[in-house]
Amino acid sequence: MTAPAIQSSPKRRLLLASDRSDQSSELASILEAVGQVDTISTSEIPDTPAREFSGIVVDINLRSPESVQQVRNKLRGDAYRALPRLFVLADALHHGSMQAWALGATDTIARPFDPEGILQRIRSAFPDTVSFDASDGGKALNRGVAAAQEVMVKIFEKLPAGTPLKFDDILEAETKILRAIKKSSLREWLTTVGRHHTGSYRHCLFVTGFAVAFGQRLGMREDDQRRMVRAALLHDVGKAFVPVEILDKTGKLTDEDMRVMRMHPRLGYDALAAEGGFPPEMLDVVLHHHEMLDGTGYPNGLRGDQISDIVRLTTIVDIHSALVENRAYRLPYTHNRAFSIMEAMNGKLDKHLLQAFRPVALGKD
Repeated sequence: MTAPAIQSSPKRRLLLASDRSDQSSELASILEAVGQVDTISTSEIPDTPAREFSGIVVDINLRSPESVQQVRNKLRGDAYRALPRLFVLADALHHGSMQAWALGATDTIARPFDPEGILQRIRSAFPDTVSFDASDGGKALNRGVAAAQEVMVKIFEKLPAGTPLKFDDILEAETKILRAIKKSSLREWLTTVGRHHTGSYRHCLFVTGFAVAFGQRLGMREDDQRRMVRAALLHDVGKAFVPVEILDKTGKLTDEDMRVMRMHPRLGYDALAAEGGFPPEMLDVVLHHHEMLDGTGYPNGLRGDQISDIVRLTTIVDIHSALVENRAYRLPYTHNRAFSIMEAMNGKLDKHLLQAFRPVALGKD
C-alpha cells in the first residue's frame, strides 16, 4: 500500500512516536504526503516539542501499561497541552479507544490503514505549522477543547466506572473554554470539535460552544457565562449510564430504547445529587433540559413558569446543537434549516430567547 501522490509542497512537520518500529514505516510513508515526519521511539519523546511541530502521532501498544505510562508522563506537561495528538488503534475495540481519549487524543485512526482517510484526518486535526504558531487564538482554542475533553472523559468513561465527578472538575475547565471562544470564534470552536469528536462528546462540546456564544450575545456578566458553561458541560451527564448500543444506534430507536434514553436526565441528576457539591441550578439543568413550556417534555412534564431561565437557555442550545450535528441515522441540518425547525416548535420554547439566539445560530454576530 502506498500513499496517494500529493503535488503541493508539505507545510506540516509531524512527530511520529512509536513503539512499533516494524509496523510504523507504512504510516510514516502515508504521513509524508502532507508533511515532514520525524519518527522516534516513545522513550525519545522530548520534554518540550520543537515549535514547528503541527502535531504528534502516537503509535503504541495501548494494552501495554509501560508504553501508556511513558506517553502519559511526556504528554501531560504544559509543553504538549496545546499540541494536537492523533493515536493509532490496533483494532476497533473499546479499550484501545478509551485509553487513547484518556491520553488526550484529538482524533484516532485504526489499522488496517486507509491512506486517503488518514490524510483527511491529518489535514483536519493538524493545521499548517505557520498558521498554528502564529495564532494565539488557535492555541487558546486547542487548550479550551482539550480542557472540555478532559471533562467529557471524566463524565462518560470515569463516572460509569465508579470514579466520582466533582464540581471542581467543571470549574477547572471553564476559564479555558471561555477564553477559547472569546479569542477565536464560535464557528472555529464548532469546526474543531466537529473534526475531533463524535457522539456524546461532540454533542456536549457543541452545546458548550453555543451556550458561551449565546451568553455573550445576551451581554451576560462573566459569572453568568460561567454558569452557562457548567450547565452545558453537565446537561447530558446521565447519558454516561445509557448503553452505548442505544446511544450509537444507526436505526430508529424502539419504544424500549426510547424509554431507556428518557431515563438519562434522572440518572444524571441522581448521580450528581448523590455526590454532592453541585449547585441546585446545575441539578435543575441536568434533570429538566428536555422539559417544554407546553408541558410535553420529560421527565416531569413541567410547563411555563415551572421551567427556569437557565434551563430554557440550555434547552434551546441543546436542540439546535443536535439538529446541526452529523448523526449516525441522518445528515446534519444547515443552521438555517435547524433554526426554522425550532421556530416551528410552537409553544415549546421561549420565543423571546429563541429570537435572541437567531444571530448566534445563523452566524450573524
